[in-house]
Amino acid sequence: MKETESLDILKKEAYDFCVLFVNDRLTRIQNQIKELETALTSETKSSAGDKHETGRAMIQLEREKLGQQLAELEKTQQLLSKVPKDRNAPTVGLGSLVVTDSFVYYIAISAGEFNSKPKSVYCISAATPIGKLVFGKAVGDVFSFNGKELVIVGIQ
Repeated sequence: MKETESLDILKKEAYDFCVLFVNDRLTRIQNQIKELETALTSETKSSAGDKHETGRAMIQLEREKLGQQLAELEKTQQLLSKVPKDRNAPTVGLGSLVVTDSFVYYIAISAGEFNSKPKSVYCISAATPIGKLVFGKAVGDVFSFNGKELVIVGIQ
């Protein structure tokens, strides 16, 4: 198998990992919201008083926090849907798989490390410090991150 074909496969797997990452978090947050709504309903049915009001307020605060997380995650999901899956440009941009002499990065969303054989891929957002450093760079360009110089050896 050619290097480009294996990088294409790695890129698709990294994209799928990002989709799974978003979907898992979405499901988890939606389930937590449902649990809170159930707790709020049972809190309403329990006795009145200060303890009751404090319990309801705590549940409401948690619900608002989860609502904010859900809104943020929906923005991430929207960004991921705009990532070009077949991007193959000479410079790094959204949807690029960037191979350096030390690491492999997929520029899409911040989803963490995707462990793939033989290489691990760091799924990062273009807004992260390293994303900003590599954006617009080409093969052969050198950049410095955390005091270490890295060379871009491939872009897919």
